[in-house]
Amino acid sequence: MSLIPATILTGFLGSGKTTLLKRVLQEAHGQKIAVIENEFGEENIDNDILVSETQEQIIQMSNGCICCTIREDLRATLRDLAEKKRKGELDFDRVVIETTGLADPGPVAQTFFMDDEIAESYLLDSILTLVDAKHAQTQLDERQEARRQVGFADQIFISKTDLVPAAEVAALMHRLTHMNPRAAQKAVHFGEVALSEVFDLRGFNLNAKLDIDPDFLKEEEHAHEHHDHASGEHCDHPSHQHGAGHHHAQDDDVKSFVFKSERAFDPAKLEDFLGAIVNIYGPRMLRYKGVLSMKGTERKVIFQGVHQLMGSDLGPAWAKDEARSSKMVFIGIDLPKDIFMQGLLQCLV
Repeated sequence: MSLIPATILTGFLGSGKTTLLKRVLQEAHGQKIAVIENEFGEENIDNDILVSETQEQIIQMSNGCICCTIREDLRATLRDLAEKKRKGELDFDRVVIETTGLADPGPVAQTFFMDDEIAESYLLDSILTLVDAKHAQTQLDERQEARRQVGFADQIFISKTDLVPAAEVAALMHRLTHMNPRAAQKAVHFGEVALSEVFDLRGFNLNAKLDIDPDFLKEEEHAHEHHDHASGEHCDHPSHQHGAGHHHAQDDDVKSFVFKSERAFDPAKLEDFLGAIVNIYGPRMLRYKGVLSMKGTERKVIFQGVHQLMGSDLGPAWAKDEARSSKMVFIGIDLPKDIFMQGLLQCLV
């Protein structure tokens, strides 16, 4: 049996997760989706799209989808679903896990790697995070769960953009990019979103290309060159303007930074260094990913991790005329950038 793709849908309370999910479930895409909901979520999928309200843990929907409510461990529910699929008792193509608005997606993502039985049945496709444009700046200022949800995202959907001025949306997007440059951002209205932007994103596929917003890197350079205005001096960058969530992106404890080098890495040194930092900072390292040039191989080395779990894989060969270089992005909570950068420099050949 091929692996069942799984998507984690997260976002702060009221960001529109259920609206998006209902939209996806009702669309005529011909896919059968099993939905797992953390039942103490603020609202469950409406019963009008369920066949019947039963006391069963697993409910078949009118369009052939399945809905489960977690009353126990996520692992048990995932195992149960996979077993029923193997036996032909349930028919579904993929799983969507809707977390509660206050959940940290990290442990949910780790379930797919820590448990052998689940790793043999499922493929974690991506983490989708919904952000509410109207309340996000306050939520990001005040709630670490909201910041972590952004840090883990492979794709960010911004809801309620019609309720706030364009400048505020731009300031929010700028802030989100600083927190997580890996995740593509898209404004969504009432959960209307193409299925191609929800499924098969391969956010956790080691061979997927490393997406770092090129403008994010420019922004960093811009910040060093032209952005060092004296305090009190006028700056018209949207994130500095009063009223546009006037905390600068740099105040967030969830931040990202990028390491780039034209020199190859020494494999043994890099392994030792990454092992050491994951050991110390693992719980604060939300997502990290890189495409590396390694001494001793003609192929790209692709690595990524979540918290303390790290994996690497050989990617395609470097093309003849391609400049070999390494590019890594780290997204985490108060990570000491200097220690990481210095340590990585010392691992180069």
